[in-house]
Amino acid sequence: MAAPDNVTEWSDWCVGCGDFGVLRSEEVAIKELGLDYSKMIVVSGIGCSGKAPHFFTEPISGVHTLHGRAIAFATGIKLANPDLKVMVEAGDGDTFGIGVGHFVSAGRRNVDMTVLVHDNGVYGLTKGQASPTLPRGEKTKSLPKPNINDAINPIVLALASGYTFVARAFAYDVRQAADLIKAAINHKGLAFIDVLQPCPSYNDINTNEWYRQRVYNMGIDPEVKSDADVLPKMEQALEKAKETEKMPTGIFYKNELVPTYGERLKDGIPNYFEMYPAKQNVGKDGKSITKIDNLLDKLTI
Repeated sequence: MAAPDNVTEWSDWCVGCGDFGVLRSEEVAIKELGLDYSKMIVVSGIGCSGKAPHFFTEPISGVHTLHGRAIAFATGIKLANPDLKVMVEAGDGDTFGIGVGHFVSAGRRNVDMTVLVHDNGVYGLTKGQASPTLPRGEKTKSLPKPNINDAINPIVLALASGYTFVARAFAYDVRQAADLIKAAINHKGLAFIDVLQPCPSYNDINTNEWYRQRVYNMGIDPEVKSDADVLPKMEQALEKAKETEKMPTGIFYKNELVPTYGERLKDGIPNYFEMYPAKQNVGKDGKSITKIDNLLDKLTI
């Protein structure tokens, strides 16, 4: 479909889609942080959320990757060039369905990047099948029968997997969402934000009005300041994550005491941050001219 003459970029997101709120929150966060767009990259998966890199109002590097593989792709980018600010945008089906293995494994590594999940309970791009975050027993307008699978709790899964920054936002509270994205980008380590959002086309249960009646800013202190804080802060986060009648938003858990993956690599490769792979010379045959055996040995499991 061609864009109208007065539109520079045609968006095929539906009217009322939460993706608009997520994108706006990101742009506010980036502007307020004063970040250089040329030193950022947005890696997206497959689904409605995957189109986000196309719609930024400022030019930004983006990679539209495979279904469920955005986190793995982003990990490679960040390890190749740790100077880049790397953000992942993926849907709840993309992340917690086919991509759930990558989501869990990423928590073991603590790569210094930000993962945003557009969470609307359905596979919006493929006409509204139940995603892994839709509760059992719910029947959205696109389902012939109520969902028979239990739902994944993204906050609990992130905490159990080892994410060192775990938060939840609501797509249409742009101010809070932008503040959370800023905090996630500034966090030293792997940050995850579960962004609750309506899908006006296929999810007629979890609407904008439905969310507004339930979300609230929990306002807890989530930061781990010493090793002794880890267990109580984790227990506090899990307790809030299990609330169902109301849906707390904000930061559940924040721990910057865990070494990032880049720091772990530096232990074995002292000049990693000075001569990372993106700075290596490449020959005409596509092979690295610089000897990278130490890096490959370090990455070998």
